[in-house]
Amino acid sequence: MKTILITLALAGLACAQPATFADRDPHYKLQSEDKVEVQYRYTPEYNATVALQPDGYVSLPLLGEVKLVNLSLAEASRAITAKARERLADPEVTVLLKEYVKPYFVVAGEVAHPGRFDYHGDVSLVEALAISGGLKDSAKRTQVVLMHKTGPDLAEVRLLDIRKLMSGTNIREDVAVRPGDMIIVPRNFISRIEPYVRLTEASLYSVILGLK
Repeated sequence: MKTILITLALAGLACAQPATFADRDPHYKLQSEDKVEVQYRYTPEYNATVALQPDGYVSLPLLGEVKLVNLSLAEASRAITAKARERLADPEVTVLLKEYVKPYFVVAGEVAHPGRFDYHGDVSLVEALAISGGLKDSAKRTQVVLMHKTGPDLAEVRLLDIRKLMSGTNIREDVAVRPGDMIIVPRNFISRIEPYVRLTEASLYSVILGLK
């Protein structure tokens, strides 16, 4: 019996796609690789369009670095305004979303085409596996891992029996996949798995699996 140890390192495995603020929920939280336009009402010479770096900061003229990751646009405006007060008198700052990380999910392990897939509408776990080309014969169908980020540095981990979900009597119990989720289809038996996994920021999603 082999134990599969899973380690996640969080970051942006997605490409930014053009969009305006009107295209997004006003409570959208900024992510790494999002691009924002910072506008100053009284000092437009400091206006800038910048992308969030992997560490969540933006580098702005005059002000230097400001951390915006996981902030709404209104919160980002307030954060930059507070920083700008150190250099400017009564600044008024507006932050607009110019480009954002396109929603996606990741399928890894024993599937025909592992990788990152665009998220379009509602997607179930069974549908996500079909989109990735389906399970290989070597897949451990009774122990598929679904990881969902629940906070800035924490992911919930669920172990699911796809064989049951794909049966006619249990298909209604299929699990919803959400943007940013990772599905891992192992080859070997998983003897132990923690219900939550700590995440650390890095330049990409890194998953270490004992799929041998």
